[in-house]
Amino acid sequence: MTNSRRAHSSKDGSFTEIRSSARRKPLDQIVAEFETHGLKRSLTATQLVLLGVGSTIGAGIYVMTGTAAAEYAGPSIIISFVIAALACLFTAFSYGELASCMPVSGSAYSYAYVSMGEGAAWTVGWLLLLEYGISCAAVASGLSGYATSLLDSFGWHIPDFLHQATIQTVPGSGGTAVTIGARFDLVAVIAIAVVSTWLAKGVQESARINVIIVCIKVGVLFVFAGCGLLALHPTYWHPFIPPSQGGFRFGVPGIFRAASVIFFAYVGFEAVSTAASEARNPTRDVPIGIIGSLLICTLVYICVASILIGVVPYQQLNVADPLAIAVQAMHQPWLALLVNIGATIGLCSVLMGLLYGQIRVFFTMSRDGLVSPLFSHVNPKTQTPVKGTVIVGVVVALATATLPIDIISDLVSIGTATAFGIVCFTVIWQRNAHPDMPRPFSVPLGGIVVRGIWIGVSPALGILFAVVMTLPLFVDMFHALAGGNPVSALLLATYALFGAAIYYGYSRRNSHMGNTDLLRS
Repeated sequence: MTNSRRAHSSKDGSFTEIRSSARRKPLDQIVAEFETHGLKRSLTATQLVLLGVGSTIGAGIYVMTGTAAAEYAGPSIIISFVIAALACLFTAFSYGELASCMPVSGSAYSYAYVSMGEGAAWTVGWLLLLEYGISCAAVASGLSGYATSLLDSFGWHIPDFLHQATIQTVPGSGGTAVTIGARFDLVAVIAIAVVSTWLAKGVQESARINVIIVCIKVGVLFVFAGCGLLALHPTYWHPFIPPSQGGFRFGVPGIFRAASVIFFAYVGFEAVSTAASEARNPTRDVPIGIIGSLLICTLVYICVASILIGVVPYQQLNVADPLAIAVQAMHQPWLALLVNIGATIGLCSVLMGLLYGQIRVFFTMSRDGLVSPLFSHVNPKTQTPVKGTVIVGVVVALATATLPIDIISDLVSIGTATAFGIVCFTVIWQRNAHPDMPRPFSVPLGGIVVRGIWIGVSPALGILFAVVMTLPLFVDMFHALAGGNPVSALLLATYALFGAAIYYGYSRRNSHMGNTDLLRS
């Protein structure tokens, strides 16, 4: 009798866990939460476009372009940028439709909560932490390097131990080794503290600062491109697609591998969707901000990459500062200083956009009970989540100052592509579950109906491209694992297990949806 009760209880517990992870948030609840979030609605369409541009143009063009060209694609890196842009564009269409009919701060997290349930929503939220939070640390680390170099040019030398992470990786024949030393990236910590202070003071004030920074950094990049036109060597573009050397080194496979690397350079445009609750007219302005910022960034990327490859042989670009190498080839000392200033200031706006996105995702998750209520506390004076901003800023600062960020860039791309795929699926699910729902913006290209199920062309292509972006990353990860280098695979597994532990240990029990279910029963 006792054993049967235990078995029955165990089955009920398992069923309850499955049911809790599958519970969805009703659309009317989404609308009600949008009306009562307490955040200040002040962002215009132009500010949203500039938020996307400011969050996107940064480390991708200043750092990753050179590595992707030298290691994988050569001059055909331009095609890689187009492929990565297409992967983002179809997802941007999906974001635009969802944001126009569900203007909430949580971005992909909130969309997944409606379409796939709480467990999937938590998974997406955890992936967004990888996308935004870890990306913040990577950007802050890069900003530290450029700022140190800029200060050094003015005669202010920063000791190495104050701008390097405590834990660093050293590649070798036996795999990646980890070293620990008396180092602390104080420069990155100061940068994060400054940006967090801007965000805590108010979204409108942060938006004004972002406009100035975006104008400066985009202007610097176009000055670089203009000067580069006078120093082009067309022979450097030949062969446009270098012969394959096996694996993902050059040839057509290299183009797609490079696309998966620079895919990371586009992720900032998604931050616009996290600003829906603070937009003046979210149903109109958020789609404009998402798609507009993506198109502008793609144009800038292709222009700068074309000049970069035409000024310096791609074999010489596997460095942390490829634009600096190109400027040296132009023999323009003043331009070198200008590019350094543009990179330092520009990375500040990227850091601002990514921190903003992470804080707003946690804000929405906190209102759902999945993370601490501290993240959703709104300061009545600034109308911003000041406590959440401080917490996120401190965590990102400590991660940047101590952890080796360079080995997880591929993991960020994996997390981002997965979240993008879920967003595209949500559009398909919403069209079938709520076909009559008003949609001020609809995905283009229409769709087909298969056995009564509508499948949109744009969302389906978005899912396909998400898979294309992740396949080379997983292949390389498994090859590294088979070759005795398990670092990336272990990090991915550890991150996934840690996220599951938090959900089942805290989030599932404190979920407001779960409490509602208990009241109903």
